Amino acid sequence: MAGMTTGELRELTVGTGAGLVAGTGGEQLGADMVLNIGPQHPSTHGVLRLKLVLDGERVLAAEPIVGYMHRGAEKLFEVRDYRQIIVLANRHDWLSAFANELGVVLAVERLMGMEVPERATWLRMALAELNRVLNHLMFLGSYPLEIGAITPMFYAFRERETLQTVMEEVSGGRIHYMFNRVGGLKEEVPAGWTGRARAAIGEVRRRMPDLDNLIRRNEIFLARTVGVGVLSATEAAAFGASGPVARASGLDLDLRRDEPYLAYDQLDVPVVTKTAGDCHARFEVLLDQVYASLDLAEQCLDRVDRLTGPINTRLPKVLKAPEGHTYAWTENPLGINGYYLVSRGEKTPWRLKLRTASYANVQALATLLPGCLVPDLIAILGSMFFVVGDIDK
Repeated sequence: MAGMTTGELRELTVGTGAGLVAGTGGEQLGADMVLNIGPQHPSTHGVLRLKLVLDGERVLAAEPIVGYMHRGAEKLFEVRDYRQIIVLANRHDWLSAFANELGVVLAVERLMGMEVPERATWLRMALAELNRVLNHLMFLGSYPLEIGAITPMFYAFRERETLQTVMEEVSGGRIHYMFNRVGGLKEEVPAGWTGRARAAIGEVRRRMPDLDNLIRRNEIFLARTVGVGVLSATEAAAFGASGPVARASGLDLDLRRDEPYLAYDQLDVPVVTKTAGDCHARFEVLLDQVYASLDLAEQCLDRVDRLTGPINTRLPKVLKAPEGHTYAWTENPLGINGYYLVSRGEKTPWRLKLRTASYANVQALATLLPGCLVPDLIAILGSMFFVVGDIDK
């Protein structure tokens, strides 16, 4: 700053909590502060860094900086066979583990031209919808917590525990299920499991109003979220946003209805949309989607009970996909996930590229944050519903 006059633009870089010490002689006057939020900030669902330019309390510019959690999953796919890659895909969005597994095996099955038993298809759909509810409940509890409401977290985790019990019974896992296999599922579900799962769904459906009534129309919550962080439909489409974030802005897109996979074409899939595009609309889409997914899961379980037959396909000891390439995409809980698989006829993929919802959604922060106040920053950030592992795959 030496030699500058007080009228010139200055930039002062500080870290979170570093404090600001004014210089002597007034040389700090009029300086824009460049503030680093992260990469260890507790309100970011992982290790994300935001580089903010502030004018007092107002954000002038925002740059999301990713890569701090990068584990090189796409490269690791190339040295693991088609059974082993499922465990890697399982973890990039740890709140949507079953859906991640599903996308990978669908890509492999498509490349191999494999027909999956009908009972396995409907069970996959039931478990995918339960996983969607578990994902949404996490955000429905943690998002209000980030802006000062503690109680919703307890209600959300009560419902999560009810559903995780049935997921754990069927797969043995609470977070990373590892239940999908190329050609179907790992094994048959325990006797009476569909009845217990249906009972859990009914219990969660009866108790969801406890969470809904507590937060949806809460005056403090409304004041912090309505009209804050507005993302228009045009901007959402331009950034490639999808899932609840895009549908809250009015983009009526859901692959389960528009590009059906598995047997979703045999169901009437309700697509929850809003038009406001603000933080509250994104929260409401998530909340309403829970009710819709509970209904879909119950319909899938009803179909499973009417089906008999195998749960998977017998495979050779060494599984090789034929030479070629394919693309499979699924409606994951946080949006559209795409899986581009390239094979050279070996037992490992030559390339497996992931297009993840969180990576596309978080890009919109560069547009959403400028102009907002620092207290609104966390409200906007949390409402984008991303998992950093899904960005830094």
